[in-house]
Amino acid sequence: MRGKTRAIAAAGIVSLALVATACGSGTTASTKTIGALVVRGCTPQNELIPGNTGETCGGNIIDASFSKLVHYNSDTAKPEMDLAESIATTDSTVFTVKLKKGQKFSDGTEIKAKNFVDTWNYTALGTNGQQSSYFFTPIKGFADTQCGDADCKVAPKAEKLSGLAVVDDYTFTITTDSPTSNLVVRLGYSAFAPMPDAFFAAADKKAWAKSSLVSSGPYKVTTQDATAIVLERNTNYAGAYKGVPDKITFKIYNDDAAAYADTLANNLDLLDIIPSANLAGDIWKTDLKDRNGTKATGVIQYMGFSPIDTNWKSVDLKKAISMAVDRAAVIKAVFNGARVPATGWVSPVVDGYKANQCDACTFDVTKAKELYAKSGGYQGGPLTIWYNNDGGHKQWVDAVCNQIKNNLGLECVGSPTPKFKGMLDALKAKELKGLFRLGWQMDYPSIENFLAPIYGKGADSNYSEYDNPAFDKAMTDGAAAKTTEEANKIYQDAEAMLAKDQASIPTWYAQAQFGWSNKITSVKMTPFGTWDFTSIVLK
Repeated sequence: MRGKTRAIAAAGIVSLALVATACGSGTTASTKTIGALVVRGCTPQNELIPGNTGETCGGNIIDASFSKLVHYNSDTAKPEMDLAESIATTDSTVFTVKLKKGQKFSDGTEIKAKNFVDTWNYTALGTNGQQSSYFFTPIKGFADTQCGDADCKVAPKAEKLSGLAVVDDYTFTITTDSPTSNLVVRLGYSAFAPMPDAFFAAADKKAWAKSSLVSSGPYKVTTQDATAIVLERNTNYAGAYKGVPDKITFKIYNDDAAAYADTLANNLDLLDIIPSANLAGDIWKTDLKDRNGTKATGVIQYMGFSPIDTNWKSVDLKKAISMAVDRAAVIKAVFNGARVPATGWVSPVVDGYKANQCDACTFDVTKAKELYAKSGGYQGGPLTIWYNNDGGHKQWVDAVCNQIKNNLGLECVGSPTPKFKGMLDALKAKELKGLFRLGWQMDYPSIENFLAPIYGKGADSNYSEYDNPAFDKAMTDGAAAKTTEEANKIYQDAEAMLAKDQASIPTWYAQAQFGWSNKITSVKMTPFGTWDFTSIVLK
């Protein structure tokens, strides 16, 4: 999940993310342009509206085509001003945003303060049903824009966030309910991208997004169907992050092996998933000699607990299953060592990471059997682990199931859905029991980003429906902390709550392995696991 993509103002990427660069030192972006690049893509869950995109398939498209107030440095992930000229505050409660003049949407209209305020109000309003509404929680008046019940039959008290105000065409203010020291870090996430006036004039906004999406960044979507999503250069773009390609085609693959084969044949230019079978023995490095790279990224994989499965009321059962999984063995056998066993819920690449937060992430068959017996076992089995077939997960899911069966005597089966979108839709509809495989790609570089959006009550990516008032309070307290150190301590204590409850089963931290075609010398992957289209070097 995003990357589905919230914490301390000074948060940044620590050395782990900087050591493993994608293509070595000393490379610079080519001064040439490429007529077209073909990139591996997957099917977005929803229409390409930034405020309603919370997963990587759509998020990668949004990130390539929409500029925000803030841009994350492709090496360090630190925030840099983009559409904003400045974002100033003296108390971390009232923020004054000044926009750069002359920045335009792809339809030629100028990007103004009103576009941000209108977009954020639309995304926050509960009746609009936008996935990223949750990200506007800190802004004053958010609670009043939410529905009074789960089905939204009780209308919100207000249609706009009281904490937003337009000062002039290029200035607006943001007022938060309480000090939010990491707000600037958050504002580079796609949920905060502005939408043009045409979006608000459209009667059917989903249809508008399918047929005439207008963007604020260096590219615009021109074609989208079940096989590909095509981006072309936004000729009205005046920003600092102009990409090298003139055209980018995200080709939709349902099979990572097919994408790999196309890269070998130079029919696919950028590949961001190496099939497990090709990781073994570093076959991929031989196959893609001189056109492969590795990057430590802010990505964690985990298994979540279905909220409709009553077995998960037992913390002992959840811990037993977690301790029955030998993460190191799976990583060695399936990923050829190209992952790092998770010891908690937060990626090591972000400031505030604390090792060994998850006691039940330690492989211990004896303890696992004790806890399993104490819990009464998994009833109504076999245990199902759901996964998406378009992400290369079958081998590790089968390996984990075999370990659970061998170590606990519990029958376990992996069950694929054809596409990631389908699995997310099924989770939303509460159709899946057992465990489900998910991953989280950081939206911004903060320990908080690995906690609040996944485990906060009501958060869109809280598919297990974890609910702990003490945890939610810690998220609020951490955001209001005066120093990075103070905030990190609060967030680390909150992570310990996840360990006590075993809110999910962390499996491993990701390293991105990727390849490219023979028309490219090298390309940089960001700490978010996304392509930096400005850094491509051509032969």
